[in-house]
Amino acid sequence: MDHDGSASGPSDVLERLGAFSDRDEWPAQGWCRIERSLEVIGTRSAMLVIRELFYGGTRFDELVRRTGLSEAVVAGRLKQLFADGIVDRRPYREEGKRTRDEYVLTERGRGIFPIIVAMVQWGEGLRDDHRTGVELVHRDCGTPLSASVTCRKGHEVPVEQAAVRLKDEDYALAGRRRGRI
Repeated sequence: MDHDGSASGPSDVLERLGAFSDRDEWPAQGWCRIERSLEVIGTRSAMLVIRELFYGGTRFDELVRRTGLSEAVVAGRLKQLFADGIVDRRPYREEGKRTRDEYVLTERGRGIFPIIVAMVQWGEGLRDDHRTGVELVHRDCGTPLSASVTCRKGHEVPVEQAAVRLKDEDYALAGRRRGRI
């Protein structure tokens, strides 16, 4: 039984295919894309900074103010996000002040947008009050955005129709034999 009392079965999880069927033979540590993504954006503070960058914040002081995080935490996250290619720095100078950097999302950083949409959509179910907060909408028509999972052929894929396999099974098996995976 799941934590909500409903029965779970194979259709509730990703089906494992090929060599990945023997899950214990393939520990994910070190090569899993989810793990790598979490290393880059997996902290609450990183996501709050990214949120504010998507909402149009660019300057350090406004990122600190709008996230409610300390200057040290925001500075650390921006340094990490810059090193990982999520943000870029652009110098600016207000009259009578020294030159400072503002922060903008790179193309790689803008690639996080579907995650932001999915988190907002999923978060709608966490509170009873759906009239507060923000909603993401299509600028042209005003309709709320939603996230969906599709295959590259365009089919919408619910979890019960999804599977997981090794990306390049021959390469992975060869690496495993050499002790690299």
